[in-house]
Amino acid sequence: MPLDKWDRRFLDLAKLVSTWSKDPSTQTGAVIVDKNNQVVSVGFNGFPRKIVDDIRLDERDVKYEMIIHCEMNAVLFALRPLDGCTLYTYPFLSCSRCAAAMIQVGITRVVAPALPRDKLRWEVNMRLSKALFSEANVEVEEIDD
Repeated sequence: MPLDKWDRRFLDLAKLVSTWSKDPSTQTGAVIVDKNNQVVSVGFNGFPRKIVDDIRLDERDVKYEMIIHCEMNAVLFALRPLDGCTLYTYPFLSCSRCAAAMIQVGITRVVAPALPRDKLRWEVNMRLSKALFSEANVEVEEIDD
């Protein structure tokens, strides 16, 4: 399915939501939308509630063990089943762990910008994500942002 005006709008919304993250190196945003183009949930990457956003955000090894990715926050905040929904992520596709979780909750389509050059450290993981989505018949649309 080609990108339409709604896809652009929801990807723009995911970009806006990403700015709510306090992560100094990578701010990510997610928007989950149902078949009627209604926003079901949004999420951004960050520490769990009640956990202080402090120097640990600058310590990559610690941060990666504590942070909740934007997709998972969007799923956790959703107040309904997500079967058949579309996931929009910014600034790139879900990591393999989040891709597996999105498949598990019933997401059937994913829209994201192509991996930016400054995030190539994620390239191998993105290939795994695409393989997971493909095997589960989740439609993936990557666009040039």
